Amino acid sequence: QIDKRHQSKDSIFFRDGVRRIDFVLAYVDDLNKECEKKLERRKEFESNLQKAGLELETEDKKESEDGKIFFVKIHAPWEVLITYAEVLNIKVPIKENDIPSMVENPLDCVLFPLKLPEKVMHPEPDYFTAPFSKDKQELYLINDESTFFSPSMRNRIVNYILTRCPYGTEEGKKKFGIKRLLNNGTYTAAYPLHDCQYWKKANDPNCDSERYTLYMEWARFLRFYKEQPLDLIRKYYGEKIGIYFAWLGFYTEMLFLAAVVGLICFLYGLFTMDENMSSKEICDPAIGGEIIMCPLCDRECEYWRLNTTCESSQYSHLFDNVATLFFAIFMGIWVTLFLEFWKRRQARLKYEWDLVDFEEEQQQLQLRPEYEAKCTQKKRNPITQEMEPYLPLTSQAVRFCISGATVLFWVSLIIASMIAVIVYRLAVYAAFASLMENTQTLQPISGLLTPQLATSVTASCLNFVVIMILNFFYERIAIWITDMEIPRTHMEYENRLTMKMFLFQFVNYYSSCFYVAFFKGKFVGYPGAYTYMFNRWRNEECDPAGCLIELTTQLTIVMAGKQIWGNIQEAIVPWICNWWGRRKARNNPENLYSRWEQDHDLQIFGALGLFYEYLEMVIQFGFITLFVASFPLAPLLALMNNILEIRVDSWKLTTQYRRPVAAKAHSIGVWQEILNGMAILSVVTNAFIVAFTSDMIPRLVYYYAYSENEDSPMSGYINNSLSVFLISDFPERNEPKENPEHFAICRYRDYRYPPDHERKYLHTMQFWHILAAKLAFIIIMEHVVFIVKFFVAWMIPDVPADVKAKIKREKYLTQKILHEYELEKLKERLCQGDKRATEKEFIATEGRMELSRAM
Repeated sequence: QIDKRHQSKDSIFFRDGVRRIDFVLAYVDDLNKECEKKLERRKEFESNLQKAGLELETEDKKESEDGKIFFVKIHAPWEVLITYAEVLNIKVPIKENDIPSMVENPLDCVLFPLKLPEKVMHPEPDYFTAPFSKDKQELYLINDESTFFSPSMRNRIVNYILTRCPYGTEEGKKKFGIKRLLNNGTYTAAYPLHDCQYWKKANDPNCDSERYTLYMEWARFLRFYKEQPLDLIRKYYGEKIGIYFAWLGFYTEMLFLAAVVGLICFLYGLFTMDENMSSKEICDPAIGGEIIMCPLCDRECEYWRLNTTCESSQYSHLFDNVATLFFAIFMGIWVTLFLEFWKRRQARLKYEWDLVDFEEEQQQLQLRPEYEAKCTQKKRNPITQEMEPYLPLTSQAVRFCISGATVLFWVSLIIASMIAVIVYRLAVYAAFASLMENTQTLQPISGLLTPQLATSVTASCLNFVVIMILNFFYERIAIWITDMEIPRTHMEYENRLTMKMFLFQFVNYYSSCFYVAFFKGKFVGYPGAYTYMFNRWRNEECDPAGCLIELTTQLTIVMAGKQIWGNIQEAIVPWICNWWGRRKARNNPENLYSRWEQDHDLQIFGALGLFYEYLEMVIQFGFITLFVASFPLAPLLALMNNILEIRVDSWKLTTQYRRPVAAKAHSIGVWQEILNGMAILSVVTNAFIVAFTSDMIPRLVYYYAYSENEDSPMSGYINNSLSVFLISDFPERNEPKENPEHFAICRYRDYRYPPDHERKYLHTMQFWHILAAKLAFIIIMEHVVFIVKFFVAWMIPDVPADVKAKIKREKYLTQKILHEYELEKLKERLCQGDKRATEKEFIATEGRMELSRAM
């Protein structure tokens, strides 16, 4: 029995108050047939942990809040830490950095309100560092053994031991690793501890209360305008999480420029709306009111006047104007600037966080425990000359075939669901058209809510629901097939899962936008010879004002819906789960609810926690680059979301989740290549959107080649863009049931010869001129943007000049310090009469120092 009345609620130490708790394991002593087997595994596992040098202390279930859970507290003593620090190549301080800091920014006084206190931004001094070696302990700045390794380093070392510690042999195979024990229920949880409660500092003066500082200065929404304390994030959570928040913050900063330019383009469309000749002609009763349009569906739909689409044509000008072209080109260059400046920011972080010589970290490149456990065959590694497990080529081929077939099936399922949504569009369009024409209550909004727009909005909402359902199932399938492939290293596992998930999400989120942008209204045919899907549903036509407004609607609903749903999932769901889990504990006295129990009741961040964060942001990046020509306000929406996203992510990580195990990373990994690929694709998609989805090219061709009015060159454009059809030529399948006003002709959107021409209903020469202009525009725009992109990328070096100089200076000084240390040790050995320390060895060491200086 432990008297918990004398134990601090925020204690992160063993009962002796000296040894720090580096990790906690939890388990329930359940009474079932597996109980004995689990007990044996735990006994063996904990025995092996102690053999590895770790110290354990168990809290009986009687002492836990619910009376069911045992907690095993783990402490790594100094000898274990220094042994594994050398194995993991952890860099530690050898001398305080004497390189002068950067020259002060003249804008610092202006940016002062955005700054955080210096102690928060830089929680520890900058040091020259070197990989730890047990033989050179005198070289390092070891003031206190208990604080020399930070808590994040300590939990990384303990986690390394836990993932490789054996617990017995089952079915003739050696079993090891905490992950397997968690999966089979031997343990219910394994986690490092937060250092205090987030809303108040720890009572223990030895505790830094970094979680409290992070919450107060970073995780509260009221601090949204402040910079992020990246060094403190890195110190508390590790480099991998630190680099994510650095990237997200930089992306948000760069979005500010894109959002401002996009807003200016939108305002240009708003202020020039009344000057738009096309919408003027459509709204004019003498022009648009006299143009009778052909029915939008077979039999049920009636003839309609063009001026009924007056409002929608005015609103389409908001996004379909000259500024659209400028913004598409600007975003092509912005993407390059963002990626190039991020490389520079990343290079600076690599230097500041001691990641310059970090080659994807040994821990990342080492074999996954699952790989070692499942691969029974061994072969010699040609580099290390050691025997290693390997997966036979035939087994790899079979697994890849199954994996590829599964991914292909799910991608096909997305395409099938998109076709189903298109069929929905075609099937309900006639119903909407008939309903809006025959229902008096809808007459006041019939100008704004056209049948096309009503169909588009409902189809977009349906499509969003289908996207979320498919996402839910595919996430689990992707993890399952990646596990089945048995990737060799952690990096391989993450990269394979990333590519599978991104491919699926790309098709899932963007397929409907690609349909509206590049297929809708392009294969309609003409009255009397319409094209049909599955020989049943007539293909959709674009609004007379163009398809761009429908693409804008689709993009807004999917993008905004995803962001709102994502924030609900990220913030509200974990909060409700934690509230429900802690509802009993709130009634207990403070001193009976210990630190490890509090953290146990939090949500698990998981190994794929950051993966989902990156995926969410990269999908958003696609929305603001691939289709931005149709919606200049997309960057503004993304900016507002990201300001909230940073605080939501920081809040949930600091308050709602257990402390993740610290991990290293020197870049955003494979996501960088995905962003580069999307940047190139965005130039192509925006060129095609401007050319084929917007009405810009047809208007320009009319302006320069076909306009007959010098005073108002765009007058007559609407009449010119509509072809004539003789109603008596309608086949029975297409002809409306009623024609009460006995119209003789109707108009449709195309460039075809009139019925009295010898080339009746064939494409006119203007159609081919416009097509040629569209293709020429795509080629010219792509080449111009790509040339500017590559020139900008060539002009901006990936590593800033001052960082290059600092890296060289630090390498030189570190080598000098190490050589001087070796020389001193050699002198000591000579003075003590060590025969092995020959004069030649002494000369060679001095010579190496001279050579190092010269280099």
